Amino acid sequence: MSATAEPETSAPEIPSAIDLREEFESSGVKDVLAELDRDLIGLAPVKKRIRETAALLLVERARKRMGLAHETPTLHMSFTGNPGTGKTTVALRMADLLHRLGYIRKGHLVSVTRDDLVGQYIGHTAPKTKEILKKAMGGVLFIDEAYYLYRPENERDYGQEAIEILLQVMENQRDDLVVILAGYSQRMERFFESNPGFRSRIAHHIDFPDYTDEELLEIARKMLDHQNYHLDQPATAALTQYIARRREQPHFANARSIRNALDRARLRQANRLFETSKGPLDATALSTISAEDITASRVFGIKTRSEAAHP
Repeated sequence: MSATAEPETSAPEIPSAIDLREEFESSGVKDVLAELDRDLIGLAPVKKRIRETAALLLVERARKRMGLAHETPTLHMSFTGNPGTGKTTVALRMADLLHRLGYIRKGHLVSVTRDDLVGQYIGHTAPKTKEILKKAMGGVLFIDEAYYLYRPENERDYGQEAIEILLQVMENQRDDLVVILAGYSQRMERFFESNPGFRSRIAHHIDFPDYTDEELLEIARKMLDHQNYHLDQPATAALTQYIARRREQPHFANARSIRNALDRARLRQANRLFETSKGPLDATALSTISAEDITASRVFGIKTRSEAAHP
């Protein structure tokens, strides 16, 4: 019996031209960027960098399909800025973007800190770090406050072991994992100076600016609307004052501080309604934050720097 010849498989046809605008829409990148614009207030320079990165990746994908010289671009990133400026949210959108463009297999985000990677005793760090990396493969590993991995003042610290494992994986498996390091700008700069291996592996440095007072008020309205609450006019004025005063207090964390303030305002509103209501309450009463729910904050009892300077 003669062996049946296997049919020849033809190589995929190489396109002579690619419409980048069509690729932008069909890949879903347009949807991700639109969602970023819709969900995140402000952050214009961050959004600009994300759009530029998306354009680069679309062009690289087109070049690959056309058989041009191609190498997977380095996609590891550094997000710097103060707390509450949207770094984790943007990392989630970036994971979605990279997945839609085919640069990572799964598109999930694994968010960790030093405690998730560094062990407490000899032999503990390597398995912890490798387990996290295993979870993150095919997606994005987001390391918040990454500079805490490096503690040169402590001779018995095991952070350096985690750093060495991370650097090796970032170099050798960059086709299957994107690492985003995040933290305060100055501390991250010192971290890169002490660990040049990280700087050489990171191509994209994105700085997240603080929100303006107007942007924080808009963020507050968006947060309340999401929970079916709203501010009456005096409460809007009170919250505007609160934001300006809170910015001058210690541990201000942008949108995170606003979210915490609104949680406390809702607590005060609930207590006010419980103590003062004398009958059934309609939806408007149950959903309205009043000025007194804002001005009861201790922030209004603390002098700002300008008030202290001009008593």
